[in-house]
Amino acid sequence: MPVVLSDKEQISNRLKRLEGQVRGLQRMIEEERSCHEVLTLLSGVRSALNATADVILEHYLETCQADLSGGQADVKELVRAVKLARG
Repeated sequence: MPVVLSDKEQISNRLKRLEGQVRGLQRMIEEERSCHEVLTLLSGVRSALNATADVILEHYLETCQADLSGGQADVKELVRAVKLARG
């Protein structure tokens, strides 16, 4: 199921922020910033990626909810989606 417009905008904004954070990481490496600073930003990037995956997973589960209640959903497919989102 495609991502609806409001979700698309939210995800796009998150990814743009992530893109800036990754550029920041590259700059920090080039500037030889402290490992602690780099790891701190890296942790933030990881958290932001997980939050973005959560938004996409939530959308996926909401679109499949009707199928679940009707006994039509493929539970293995849902489990695969959760595993993909969690890395």
